[in-house]
Amino acid sequence: MPSPNTALDLLSATHRPHGNALQRPPMSNADDPHARWRVTNHYLECGGRPAIPVSGEIHFSRLPRNRWEDRLRLMKAGGITVVACYVFWIHHEPVQGGARFDGNLDVAAFVRLCGSLDLDVVLRIGPWAHGEVRNGGFPDWIQAAGVHHRTNDPAYLAMVERWYNRLGTELRGLTGADSNVIGIQLENELYDQPAHISRLKELAQAAGLTVPIWTATAWGGADLPETDVLPVFGGYGDGFWVDAEAPWDPTFRQHYFFSHQWDDPGIGADLREHLSGNDASQPRSASGLYPPATCELTGGMATAYQRRPWPQGKDVAAVANNKIGSGSGWQGYYMFAGGTNPAAGLQESQATGYPNDLPEFDYDFHAPISASGRLAPSYALLRRQHAFLAAFGERLAPMPSTLPDREQSGIEDTETLRWALRSDGKSGFIFITWHQPHIPLNAYTGAQFRLGLADGPVTVPDFPVDIPAGTIASWPVNLDVGGIRLRWATASALTVLDPEGSPTLVLAAEAGIEPRLCLSAGTVLAGGAAALGGNAWALSPSCPAPVTATGPGGAVKILVLPAELADQAWVLETPRGRELVLSSDPVWVDAGGRLAGRSLGAPAARRYSCGSGRFEDVAAAAVLREPPRRDVAVEAVRAAAAVPASFGSLAGRAAAPGRESVADLSAVYRLELPTTDPGVGSAPTELEITWAGDVARLLVDGKVVADRFWDGSAWVIDIDDAGIRPGADISLQVLPLAKGAKVGLPAAAQRRRDAAVGDLLAVDGVQLVCWSEWREDLG
Repeated sequence: MPSPNTALDLLSATHRPHGNALQRPPMSNADDPHARWRVTNHYLECGGRPAIPVSGEIHFSRLPRNRWEDRLRLMKAGGITVVACYVFWIHHEPVQGGARFDGNLDVAAFVRLCGSLDLDVVLRIGPWAHGEVRNGGFPDWIQAAGVHHRTNDPAYLAMVERWYNRLGTELRGLTGADSNVIGIQLENELYDQPAHISRLKELAQAAGLTVPIWTATAWGGADLPETDVLPVFGGYGDGFWVDAEAPWDPTFRQHYFFSHQWDDPGIGADLREHLSGNDASQPRSASGLYPPATCELTGGMATAYQRRPWPQGKDVAAVANNKIGSGSGWQGYYMFAGGTNPAAGLQESQATGYPNDLPEFDYDFHAPISASGRLAPSYALLRRQHAFLAAFGERLAPMPSTLPDREQSGIEDTETLRWALRSDGKSGFIFITWHQPHIPLNAYTGAQFRLGLADGPVTVPDFPVDIPAGTIASWPVNLDVGGIRLRWATASALTVLDPEGSPTLVLAAEAGIEPRLCLSAGTVLAGGAAALGGNAWALSPSCPAPVTATGPGGAVKILVLPAELADQAWVLETPRGRELVLSSDPVWVDAGGRLAGRSLGAPAARRYSCGSGRFEDVAAAAVLREPPRRDVAVEAVRAAAAVPASFGSLAGRAAAPGRESVADLSAVYRLELPTTDPGVGSAPTELEITWAGDVARLLVDGKVVADRFWDGSAWVIDIDDAGIRPGADISLQVLPLAKGAKVGLPAAAQRRRDAAVGDLLAVDGVQLVCWSEWREDLG
């Protein structure tokens, strides 16, 4: 039943301005000035205007080089403006003196490709990186060196200096005042060595690496040299690094609330405790020199053997919305595009001194863009938020965050609505997040917001509305577009089309909430809207058609997308300007400026015409691959053997079975792939395996090419990336999940496990998924 709310006056907030005056710290201003990017203590600037960059992590060394452009175009179509990537030392120089930068290790080519797509870059150069990589990214010869690692030990610094100089040589001419490399992160998760961070910066600069923004991770109470680095934070709603049977940890739960506490003592806590014996320091505050910035908001989550979280789309989007509402000046996700380890044995594991075993190859991360390139539901939800930031970020960036007068009593509070205001004192946005995983929320009844602004109080909406569970929203307040002031709306701001001409404001309706809006006095609304009095109007979103608001200062069209269409909305920058496209399948802008995409079957994309006020079919040229889904014959070759309840443990955490155990105990199946028509361009062909068990491995001609720990999700593999060619011998090994194995699973997977009689083992089905690629036909 919905939670009763009888105290409407509790949903109140009075705008609180920044507690300090606008200042420009030395970084990017006096030091290392850049042609576009500047840092202030309140916000970042791009091209002289406030902006909120959106960065997404992708690891070029975990992807085939021929997939880079596809992933980057998908990232850009999803609203990513800055590409973040680790440069893993162990990937480049496994043998001392033999550093390689060819193929998918070519960092310079990756940076140039990003530049050609108008994407900026942050390089996370370590030298210690983590990233679930063996030795945290140190080559074995560095790990074994008799030095004090991650300190100012001269012997260690000499090794780092050689590595940085090698990077500087590779990137010569690619950093500097006009470069698309706008940031460098030094080290990672280093908590008590501020002098070392400063020394690393000096070494990087001496190697020729010049950027306007230097960063370091600040979670865990990290002690940082703040004049040298901008502190960056993270936020994960779940994680593999807590014990298998642990309840939902408070460090995860806190991210489903609006807060001005940016530290997260949970990230990396297992490594701090296991490798150094130290717990986190007291949580630190955001720096007074810089705006709050993030580099690791949950894009998904890696899968460890002993604990296997699977964040769902809204779980990811809720954390992101909370950070925007809490005052984020930089939205950064880890990961945004998943990948695959480039060779066996490069993963974090108990065998190399870590408390968790990770898969040898799989680094899909349940990211918005999967390792195979398929889009997760989180992608569409984040894409909406990023379209909002692209359209309104210049206004939003300088706005401080104000928390409600009545905040939650703690992380157990499921009754108090979670919301925040970002405002300049006159206008702003109400951010609402009424979703969390694991512990359901009931609908919140009778929500009405009372905002104290400079020109007087504003009540939103005109009478109370119910907020269904699952609502993730950003409602505008006193928003000026085209000379018209929108006093408020109960639909989320998405974008503005043709902002310099005859603008169309696009709003996205929330499921279960009637879209209503209020206009300033003297404004007339024409079109399909019902007058409610007080210049408030109710709009029907069932058939998206614009209404026109006209007043003394100008006119604006307002288009409200139904909730069910909002997740199909793509806001793309094309040579024709900003465009709104509806498509259930991926869409991007190709090198020629045309719309392009891929689909299962015939493409179905529609573009909004500001002139006609309608969505019109996009003429598409495609070579269709039919049928898009084809069953794969699965032949049982060998039954599974009995499996033990444990393959060992470290620090109380279950160890993954070794290669020999998987090979000896697994059920083995031979896969007979049907003949398929060849893909056109980069159209992928995927192997989709629906299964249940413990560990699965895919072998091609007897060689293991992919692996997975089961968590209830389908396993999707690009057959070209896996090296599957016509005539190849393809086999699948599936290890049963012992009834008594101490592994933590998502709820749905655990229910299936509980329902199984004995150990769990199933191959439910295998299909080839054949995508078709299309390009806009301009006639």
